[in-house]
This record gives sequence, C-alpha cells and structure tokens, in this order.
Amino acid sequence: MILADAILAVHFVIIGFNVAGLVVIPLGGILGWRVVRIAWLRLLHLALLAIVAGQALAGRACILTIWQNELSGGNPAPEPMIMRWVDHLIYWNLPIYVFAVLYSVVFLYVVALCLLVPFR
Repeated sequence: MILADAILAVHFVIIGFNVAGLVVIPLGGILGWRVVRIAWLRLLHLALLAIVAGQALAGRACILTIWQNELSGGNPAPEPMIMRWVDHLIYWNLPIYVFAVLYSVVFLYVVALCLLVPFR
C-alpha cells in the first residue's frame, strides 16, 4: 500500500508539472522569463504529454494509474482525507475516448507553444 501511495504522489507531481507548464510557458513567453526557454524542461514537458496522449489514443489508462491499481489490490484500505481528495482530483470517471481527445488537444497545444515560445 505504501508503494501505491508513492506512485499516487509521483503521479500528482507529474500532473502538476504538466498543468503548470500549460500556463507558465505562454505567460513566461509574454513576460520574458528565461526559465520557459530551457530546452530540457520543455522537452521533458513535451515528452510527458506525448506519453499521456499516446496511451489514451491507444485506449490505455496511464501506466501510473495501472500500477497504483495493481499495487492497491483494486480494493484499497480507507485513505486519509488528503489522499482521498488527491485521488478524486486525479482520477475522473469518464470514457477513455474523452481522455484521448483531451490529451491530444493538450499535446497539440504544447507543440504550438514550441513554435510560439521557442526554447534554446
């Protein structure tokens, strides 16, 4: 169960990084922030979103979601309130095609950001 919680925490950090990038990159481009032009950060952001979109287009849930479900046995013990809140924030009960469309649009947005706010 501890490993499942660790995977949830890592998942939350990755989601935070990806979502923050969607806002920080264009804002930083407008305000002239040099950090949004760091190539390895932008390429990491692009790669993570490519993986997420690719998995959704393949009809699969995120690998971190799959691992967490397997490690928790599909019937987890009662969680602390904050973990339950994080869990509900991350996992939405929607069909996979909704995520495929959503993640594909977000990925195309990030590709467009590579052109609009080029990195070095």
